[in-house]
Amino acid sequence: MVSTTLASFLLLVVISSSLIFIEAQRPAIVKGLSWSFYESSCPQLESIIRKRLQKQIKDDVGQAAGLLRLHFHDCFVQGCDSSVLLDGSAGGPSEQTAIPNLTLRKKSFKIIDDLRKRIQAECGQAVSCSDITAIAARDSVVLTGGPSYDVPLGRKDGLNFATENATINNLVAPFANTTTVLDRLAAKGLDAIDAVALSGAHTIGISHCTSFTDRLYPNQDSTMDKTFANNLKRSCPTTDSNNTVNMDIRSPNVFDNKYYVDLMNRQGLFTSDQDLYTDRRTRGIVTSFAVNQSLFYEKFVISMIKMGQLNVLTGGQGEIRNRCDRRNTDKKVDIATVVEEVEETFSALF
Repeated sequence: MVSTTLASFLLLVVISSSLIFIEAQRPAIVKGLSWSFYESSCPQLESIIRKRLQKQIKDDVGQAAGLLRLHFHDCFVQGCDSSVLLDGSAGGPSEQTAIPNLTLRKKSFKIIDDLRKRIQAECGQAVSCSDITAIAARDSVVLTGGPSYDVPLGRKDGLNFATENATINNLVAPFANTTTVLDRLAAKGLDAIDAVALSGAHTIGISHCTSFTDRLYPNQDSTMDKTFANNLKRSCPTTDSNNTVNMDIRSPNVFDNKYYVDLMNRQGLFTSDQDLYTDRRTRGIVTSFAVNQSLFYEKFVISMIKMGQLNVLTGGQGEIRNRCDRRNTDKKVDIATVVEEVEETFSALF
């Protein structure tokens, strides 16, 4: 009896220690955000998003990568303010027309706004498009087999979109080397581990040929496996081919650590991918993630939470948009708009 009690006590200590360790690894959150921000105003928020995305991703698993990438492209430019969702206006073109964003999935934008409609039907105009995008990115990871994690919430939506130059200068291009990758992320307070962990998002999704054919033509990149290169040439016979290929050749629809195994076998698609293994500063991190999926998951979660708090607007800053594609001040108060919004609310119920 005594030994059983002692064993139970020791097990509790071990479990408690593990919980403390996990909690210690969770990044601090910025002022204005909270782990339970919508507990009172929209307690069903996350279940609404998860339920809808389960169907969306089951119907088309590629949408998971699209939603995850949308969150990245939003946060890295001028912070996680959903500015990438805004349509252009008389003040200038939107971020969506900037070259790095031309390949963002059109369906991703529609999914976010569909989620917004459903949430507003239940909770009113209480949840920002920025928070919806962050939760959708997390659920995209979970629904493709990746780790689950809490998302700090309370972001407000931005009032302005970034210029094309700002978009280009803040996002990492596929032809970037590791020095550029590390410099871009260091400017945002993210380190080498964050850089390698966040790159692991390429374990799901597809890429257009034009993003990597510079590694195939006119000469093959010496860091690329020959068989892998030959297979890519069959899919992308010219430098301007419109075809697409999987980012991760081993398990393209599963969020796992196989992306890093690809890199170790010289089967990374982009220069920005493969150079992480070629460069001495990041090679060891790639290797550690390739041999230990749990470690990758742990670091990816930490890095995602850190990235998801870049330059967020909180409190009296920004706004909660009535529609994700336009600022509230852009809203035209006319009968057409009223009819449109009634239709949106009605459709969100079904």
